[in-house]
Amino acid sequence: MSILVDENSRVVVQGITGKEGSFHAGQMIEYGTRIAAGVTPGKGGTSLEEIPVFNTVREAVEKEGANVSCIFVPPPFAADAIIEAAAAGIEVIVCITEGIPVLDMVKVASFLKEKKSVLIGPNCPGIISPGKTKVGIMPGPIHRSGTMGVISRSGTLTYEVVDQLTKAGLGQSTCIGVGGDPIIGTSFIDHLKRFKEDPETEGVVLIGEIGGTAEEEAADYIEKEFGKPVLAFIAGRTAPPGRRMGHAGAIISGGQGKAEDKIRALQDAEITVVVNLADLGSTAAEVMNAA
Repeated sequence: MSILVDENSRVVVQGITGKEGSFHAGQMIEYGTRIAAGVTPGKGGTSLEEIPVFNTVREAVEKEGANVSCIFVPPPFAADAIIEAAAAGIEVIVCITEGIPVLDMVKVASFLKEKKSVLIGPNCPGIISPGKTKVGIMPGPIHRSGTMGVISRSGTLTYEVVDQLTKAGLGQSTCIGVGGDPIIGTSFIDHLKRFKEDPETEGVVLIGEIGGTAEEEAADYIEKEFGKPVLAFIAGRTAPPGRRMGHAGAIISGGQGKAEDKIRALQDAEITVVVNLADLGSTAAEVMNAA
């Protein structure tokens, strides 16, 4: 079973008439995603490859039953796009946009506290339930339906890990890229709780990186509350303090966020930590066979 999105999800693509939005809308449709509508202010009443385009998300909800949003809006306007989607009652909001100002995301985080919407991202590859639907930019062909959940702060590492899992015979229930910015909508723990309640998810892979304390917090939750096998990989073990490595949130500062601290916390919680990324698929197979 998948979490958050499935074959019944009706997706509205915000920014569908832009280069990125139109390309990835086509890729999602090719995978089997039900794109119900697109939104570009000022272009309402037009269509893109038979997809109706509206001026507002609320119109897409009211006229096409959209309940999931995928955002490809440029950074200066992306925070408002998230708020618009939540205000319209969208259940799951996936924001692909990178480079949203932190103060804009502070406003978004405050607004979402009063809403039931689940935000994935920003600065993320999205979410995919293999064989059912994908919302975002994850490459569909490497995924296979199965029982492994994947939660990642890194887009490209997600693809490498999923490819290894698939080749090792371990399909995936749902794969989620939570995003690499300092302020994101949902955390490892948020999705671990969902995987805990999903009877068809038998194990989880966490892909973390330096910066922040999300992995340490996840380790504490797993030790106390999560009974399924978990594997983890932490990127950035050789990163120097004070230098941003790829993501805005991937920076060691104030003595926090070092890879060794995260690895230690995970190991203390009896979580299998894979040091060499190339070994993740084979290690996952061993762990799941022993479970």
